[in-house]
Amino acid sequence: MAEHNELGKRGEAIALQYLIQKGYKIVVQNWRYLKDEIDIIARHNSMVVVVEVKTRSTHEYGEPEEAVSKKKRKYLVRAADVFLQQRNIQEETRFDVISIIINGTQWELNHIEDAFYPTL
Repeated sequence: MAEHNELGKRGEAIALQYLIQKGYKIVVQNWRYLKDEIDIIARHNSMVVVVEVKTRSTHEYGEPEEAVSKKKRKYLVRAADVFLQQRNIQEETRFDVISIIINGTQWELNHIEDAFYPTL
């Protein structure tokens, strides 16, 4: 597996443990719809939380969350809509981004709740 894929998997594992420790109930990981993928779907305080995890090894090219482009947000919203419709889920939904910088054995995590709102 490519090094950036390994870094991404490590980041997702860190994000998952973080969310569990914060009391989130994980519904599914790496859920796919067509070419779109949602890293983590969880429940927290009677809300569905769609989480995009962005992991980098350095701040050199900006913060990881800056990589969640308008196009990426559109795909996340589309996939989340399908997920919610397929399961007939009516709860309020929020979109979070977890930004992680991993440098060797050290890492820093930034959880951005309500990172963006779905647009039509």
